[in-house]
Amino acid sequence: MKLIRKRRNCYALFFAVSICLAMWFGAKFMATSAFAFGIISVASLIFLVRQSRLLYDAALIWDNRILAVPSAFISTVSGKGKNDTEETVVSTFGILIGSKIYQWGCDGIYGVRLNAIEIDRERMYLTFGDTAQTMRVELLHGMTQKHAVLDAAQKLLRETGVTADITGW
Repeated sequence: MKLIRKRRNCYALFFAVSICLAMWFGAKFMATSAFAFGIISVASLIFLVRQSRLLYDAALIWDNRILAVPSAFISTVSGKGKNDTEETVVSTFGILIGSKIYQWGCDGIYGVRLNAIEIDRERMYLTFGDTAQTMRVELLHGMTQKHAVLDAAQKLLRETGVTADITGW
């Protein structure tokens, strides 16, 4: 989340500087330079808005977290996988892995949905996707007590509507 906030602040600074330069060149009657910095200002505004929306979504996931773990392994149906060692947050609205957000339940019937949750002694597996692509995230949950696992499963059921399959306890 810090990285997303830092990028947003950099885009805001870049936008402010490019607006000031466009206005300064416009006041000096340097039309081509003012036009160039005007184009840069519009582009940086677009990046700023996109990053602000990303920060809003990340804050929503962070504030409604169900489980936070130190690392995750992401794989797709085609077998491609990626190991991510940044903090991972599972929420009602999606999953935040470092600065990457995977949301579910946002685009109606045809959007990304959380399909399955499996919990064993060491790992939690979340399967989500739409008709085009399905992803599976493997999390090392670190829960050692059975009641903690049952509490997490109950919270996931209440918040997402998906029943967790608990094995090995």
